[in-house]
Amino acid sequence: MEKYVCIHGHFYQPPRENAWLEYVEMQDSAYPYHDWNERITNECYAPNAASRILDDEGYIRQITNNYARISFNFGPTLLSWLKDNSPETYQAILDADKVSQETFSGHGSAMAQAYNHMIMPLANSRDKHTQVLWGIKDFEYRFGRKPEGMWLPETAVDLETLDIMAESGLLFTILAPHQAKRVRRIGKNVWTDKETNPVDPTMAYELDLPSGRKIAVFFYDGRTSNEIAFSDLLRSGENFAKKLIDAFQPDKLHSQLINIASDGETYGHHHRFADMALAYAIDYIESRDLAKFTNYAEYLEHFPPTHQVEIIENTSWSCSHGIERWRSNCGCNAGRNPEWNQEWRAPLRNAFDWLRDTLVEKYQESASRLLKDPWAARDDYIQVILNRSPENISDFIHRNCDRELSDEETREMLKLLELQRHAMLMYTSCGWFFDELSGIETVQVIQYAGRAVQLAGELFGNDIENHFLERLELAKSNLRQHGDGRKIYEKYIRPAMVDITKVTTHFAVSSMFEDYGDRADIFCYHVDVKDYQTAECGRTRLAAGWADITSEITHDHAEKSFGVLHFGDHNINAGVRDYYGGNAYQSMVAEITQTCIIGDFPGVIRLLDKHFGMSTYSIKDLFRDEQRKVLDNILKSVMEEIDSAYYQVYEHHYPPMRFLHEIGYPIPKSFHIAAEFILNGGLRKAMGEETINTENIKNLLGEAQIWQADIDSEGLSYLLQKSLERLMNQLLENPPDVSLLTRLNEICSLFDILPFQVDIWKVQNYFNRLLENTYPEFKQKGELGDKMAAEWLEQFVLLGKKLSMRVEQVAE
Repeated sequence: MEKYVCIHGHFYQPPRENAWLEYVEMQDSAYPYHDWNERITNECYAPNAASRILDDEGYIRQITNNYARISFNFGPTLLSWLKDNSPETYQAILDADKVSQETFSGHGSAMAQAYNHMIMPLANSRDKHTQVLWGIKDFEYRFGRKPEGMWLPETAVDLETLDIMAESGLLFTILAPHQAKRVRRIGKNVWTDKETNPVDPTMAYELDLPSGRKIAVFFYDGRTSNEIAFSDLLRSGENFAKKLIDAFQPDKLHSQLINIASDGETYGHHHRFADMALAYAIDYIESRDLAKFTNYAEYLEHFPPTHQVEIIENTSWSCSHGIERWRSNCGCNAGRNPEWNQEWRAPLRNAFDWLRDTLVEKYQESASRLLKDPWAARDDYIQVILNRSPENISDFIHRNCDRELSDEETREMLKLLELQRHAMLMYTSCGWFFDELSGIETVQVIQYAGRAVQLAGELFGNDIENHFLERLELAKSNLRQHGDGRKIYEKYIRPAMVDITKVTTHFAVSSMFEDYGDRADIFCYHVDVKDYQTAECGRTRLAAGWADITSEITHDHAEKSFGVLHFGDHNINAGVRDYYGGNAYQSMVAEITQTCIIGDFPGVIRLLDKHFGMSTYSIKDLFRDEQRKVLDNILKSVMEEIDSAYYQVYEHHYPPMRFLHEIGYPIPKSFHIAAEFILNGGLRKAMGEETINTENIKNLLGEAQIWQADIDSEGLSYLLQKSLERLMNQLLENPPDVSLLTRLNEICSLFDILPFQVDIWKVQNYFNRLLENTYPEFKQKGELGDKMAAEWLEQFVLLGKKLSMRVEQVAE
């Protein structure tokens, strides 16, 4: 009996981009990271690209790319984010697929995924086609080859979707064992149902489709997969490996495939450092020749199905009620509050279905004037999403239009296709998966619906929004303050809506704090500054200008003029209007500038109202990230005053409080608060400084221990991590710098006394580069008697020990 192992990871995050800005805005819940994509990348996606295998003493024995040894799929929307925000991780994923082709008989381990994680059995036929095609085209664009298999979101399955996949050239998919209905040997007439003869997860099955096509199905080992995802099995790589080997069935003579499937985030995000357990398990099995690792495509080639299967349609891996989790109050939820219900799911989906179906007819009618085949063009639009360059859009027009389009027609065409994109994004499964209508995942899909509604209003000029909100109102929140879907829309979606006026407002206000020059990129908008003039009177500053704003997505553009008055604190008045021509613009600028120079600020405000209307703007109208940055700047002096007040309390009352501490007397809460504030602030400053003073950090930690202050462990760990990465990067740029090596050793000596762990994953990676590229040269020089090289080697070996890396052993 030949033994094979295949570990599949479904790597996916719900798209989090602001639907108007195409950018993931700051998410405070992901602290100390900017957003959850960044946090999970740091905990999971990046570590799996360079995972550690440790020896018996805890030193790094090997660094390995897990993706090259497992089967995996990444959600296309997540890969898009990784490409822009973590390019090293993105490239490591692509490289792993190439390595796996060399390892697994020419078959890459990466699989495609239906594009935006839509529950396919609940989609209409047209959306199913587009989702499959977009998933394939996105895969080809990134991995440079055709996919052989496709992951179905939540493994939610129906025959029509599988038929579309087979028609598109896909060979296989993966399902949960409970999704099999009955099986039989190919060529036999007698079926056995799963109660009589459960599906065998150690082999591939053939599935006949309604069209006469066939597709292969692998059923993962459910029991082992669940233990990996939901128990503490991943605390030990050896136990993980033994669990996989124990799953083989010795009584079966045929070649067996032990295949498990789970969320990829299991390996590092759900279970911290589980990427290392995965790496160790793979090494343990391979080094002892206990089984051979493979991927599904290779196994399918060598061992074609000998049995057929029928599936239970409208089932999934994460809902015991089939696919009800995404359309009803079935009882499945995240368990946040047992008194909550999910009755909101059905009216939310009904509202979206109504919106989709209403837009279909209007899209068909309008797009037919511009496109040869509106639905074939929608399928082809993935090529524009992947590359929005003017040349690529021109090629798209040539493929899909009978004639050249005017600029206005091009804008209309792009808006129509964007409307369809968002009408699919709003069905992203995460919107229904969790407990509450006002949750961030559900608000996100309502935001996509809001973008579709906004585009529909611009294109068709009718009252779609009101009719949509009437239906959305039927979805009731579990939280009184949120009420229902309409109130959530008004509270979260409408304020988030962006148009060119709002982009201009953002540019105008933020330009008081940042020098943009002649051209600025505000997320997916380009601002071409035609004129920008300023005037000052004391702390008060005025800016007036004129700019051309263009959307990269829809090519919408407009010329806007603006005026901004900043009083030097958080008070800002701004106005925006259409650009009415040179004379009107120059007259406006001259009038408000002269009034500002003489210090007549009420007069400036009246003139802003006169020229721009009563709709004035302020810092509240900045997009979230810039708003936070501006407020941090403005409130810097305020925070310094608060710091000073707390410091005076702490310093002035320190002696008597220390005496109270020594005799065991309770410390007053007010002093404890001051001490906690000052010590955390001092540690943040010390750990983020250009030159880190380790003695200062030690003293501050000692004081924190005395006063039993709650330390911001996550934030401080992140700051020290970034400081170490910065210094190691400097060492990479200037390897002979012995003083920098010495300083790194001094900082890393803090690891033994810190009340928290520091993530040194990237620091170790930098060290490993030095080990491979610089160490051999210095070793040779040291052996020849070079004193500087000898000193460098001494410090380098010492740093290696602090980073759990054996220099001599690894180098050899």
